[in-house]
Amino acid sequence: MAASHARIGCGNLKRGRNAVIARAVRELSNREDAHRIIADELPPLLGSIFQPAQLEFIRERISQIPASDLRPGLTGRDWLGAFGVCILVVLSTFPVVIPFIVFGDARLALRTSNAFAVVLLFICGILFARHAGLWPWTTGVIMVAIGAALVSVAIALGG
Repeated sequence: MAASHARIGCGNLKRGRNAVIARAVRELSNREDAHRIIADELPPLLGSIFQPAQLEFIRERISQIPASDLRPGLTGRDWLGAFGVCILVVLSTFPVVIPFIVFGDARLALRTSNAFAVVLLFICGILFARHAGLWPWTTGVIMVAIGAALVSVAIALGG
């Protein structure tokens, strides 16, 4: 599940990177340089075990790719991912805006909004850490420290 979310977010980036590498391999006349580029793009373990004949096979297959296929474009998944991020950003602002709707006192609403934002940073830090394999509580506390520092700077500047 997490891998599919990562693919949605950077699919066009990967396609773009692959197209750049494929064009570089196609434009090289020196086969050894092309083999080096191909091997460098592979994970280190795989790059070290491929034989020159296998790298040459890959180079030949890359050379057969039509030039029109080397221009990445946005796909439906890219647009869906962008729409999902947009919705997530809009929805994540609601808890921070609610105090301004509920409280008549702007200063109280601002401080409550700041508190909600810092709590949300803690929750996001924990969720991010779980996803990334980091220490959840440590990451949450670091996010709170960053948020508190930003709020302190805003207050010091008159906010």
